[in-house]
Amino acid sequence: MNHMISRLRHGHHLTRAFVLGLSVALLPESVFAQRTERPQLHGKHWVAVTGKPLGATAGAMIFQQGGNAVDAAAAMLAATCTMWDTLGCGGETQALIYHPKLKKVIGINALGMAPTGATPAFYRSKGMSFPPEFGPLAAVTPGTPGGLMVMLAEYGTMSLAQVLAPAIQMADVGYPVEAQAANAMHANAARFKEWKYSPAVFLPHTGEKREAPVAGELFKQADLAATFRKLVEAERTALRSGKTRKQAIMAAYDRFYKGDIAAEIVRGVQEDGGLFTMQDLANWSVRIEEPYTTNYRGIDVYKLPIWQQGPVLLQALNILENTDVKAMGYNSSQYIHTLYQAMNLAYADRDFYYGDPYNGPEEPVAGLMSKAYAKARFALMSQDLNDAAVRPGDPYPFQQGVNPFADILSRWSTTGPRPDSVRRAAATSSGFSASASSSDSAFHDAFTRGTTSIQAADSAGWMVSITPSGGWIPAVIAGRTGIGLSQRMQSFVLDAEDGPYNVLEPGKRPRVTLTPTLALKDGEPWMAFSVQGGDTQDQDLLQFFLAMVEFGQTVQQAAEHPGFHSYQMRSSFGAHEARPGRLQLNERIPDWVRDDLRRRGYTLEFARYTSGPITAIWRDRKHGTLWGAASNFGEDYGIAW
Repeated sequence: MNHMISRLRHGHHLTRAFVLGLSVALLPESVFAQRTERPQLHGKHWVAVTGKPLGATAGAMIFQQGGNAVDAAAAMLAATCTMWDTLGCGGETQALIYHPKLKKVIGINALGMAPTGATPAFYRSKGMSFPPEFGPLAAVTPGTPGGLMVMLAEYGTMSLAQVLAPAIQMADVGYPVEAQAANAMHANAARFKEWKYSPAVFLPHTGEKREAPVAGELFKQADLAATFRKLVEAERTALRSGKTRKQAIMAAYDRFYKGDIAAEIVRGVQEDGGLFTMQDLANWSVRIEEPYTTNYRGIDVYKLPIWQQGPVLLQALNILENTDVKAMGYNSSQYIHTLYQAMNLAYADRDFYYGDPYNGPEEPVAGLMSKAYAKARFALMSQDLNDAAVRPGDPYPFQQGVNPFADILSRWSTTGPRPDSVRRAAATSSGFSASASSSDSAFHDAFTRGTTSIQAADSAGWMVSITPSGGWIPAVIAGRTGIGLSQRMQSFVLDAEDGPYNVLEPGKRPRVTLTPTLALKDGEPWMAFSVQGGDTQDQDLLQFFLAMVEFGQTVQQAAEHPGFHSYQMRSSFGAHEARPGRLQLNERIPDWVRDDLRRRGYTLEFARYTSGPITAIWRDRKHGTLWGAASNFGEDYGIAW
């Protein structure tokens, strides 16, 4: 094949466009619609998919007991919280729910906030240029318990006791811990010992050669089980007093955020040097939100508001709407180049403009989401060469406004306003090694940092997409609650020059990468999908979505797509670095595509699996069935019936 293309290039005077078009036409069928490594899931009544097999089992248990998709999703969330590798119960949860009776998509914002005293001046006084990656000063207030309880109370049908039962059993009796989690505990043994209450949870064999558990060992968490039981006790007490199901669940919510659980969280955090106060927990609340949406080729795609990176996908789709994506050919060099440029334009806007909409300054949402702005951004794209100096745009004229940060915008660059030496010093002071900022492996690990994802759908029309995170290994345990704290503070910046809408303030939520997705077609639920992977999440989801919409792939084929990643945007973690022009390709991408991408100015790297750990559920309206998918990237798993 390569020989044929070479002869055509050098033996005949064909235009480059013709050769590339012929190259795409001759691509092996496996590139377009490969046989999947994992089976396609099919269900009539329900589908449950999440990042951990035992988590999917918890969802199946609830479905089999008659719960709806929200009940099952809540059970999966609680179960995966006990498994630690990618999240703990003190992390954050963000969800989209399709409500079949209201026929609308509902957003759940359960992201914690910066506590009292968490100011730029405080962190600078400790010699930091960014909040740290680990420890009590990396924590925002717990969000996942509140998110779970509000979702269940508002849209579920079961009691808190029912949906927590699988998680309580896992924490109390123990579950066979996976090698990935067990080895992560072992690797972080020294760090756990920096905090008072973490060793008792993660190092059950203190004093032995290996203090962490081994794969397959029953991993027990007595304190976490006790905390779950306190929530169930609060619910039952409220029910006995005549409260409704919803009121009883919210009584458990109050015990967590205002009662004895909150008091122990605050005591334990402060003992370890953290900043939480009782008022911080009591003042925080879950927000039920109106999502953002755009229409692409007749499909309405929904994302949570601008406190997370989800609108990047909407912006990228709006930009790509101005060209014929399908005509480029799947994974041709022109296709990869065009998507790379569109993603970079959208992510540049994210880096500058995205932040907590409930705390000033007010983000220019109307301008960013407008089709006219997307068309203007598309006009800036190079059709042939990579633009390593891509910049945020100015959406204010598209909402009849004036940019209040025009001076900062004029100085903005992809890699940041400060010299590399200063940024490396910032990395060191923020808890990273001096070599971490210059190490490709460390940069990649931070940039693609994983969480998990949860999808649930049922025959009644409920559909749920969740991307919970935070409290991963190594986590600070909050006193004797068994609750592992978030590390999300690191997604803030301390200087407006690094993003004027995402500067740390007490009571403010950081801009996060977590990004669930729902899509509707003709007003009916079409698909729920999300992925873990830090700043790569909406890159993966864009390619997944286009593989189905533009190239007719099944949901499982698209979940395993041979994708690509840009590192040209600023990382949301660590020292917030970027790698302009760096492009990760799937190793199945053929040589002639690679050669043309190099000519366009890209530095290439390759990996076997590049789709990201996508999970999804697609509704087949023609046959009245549900199709589930979990990519071949990680441990994600689904069950259907």
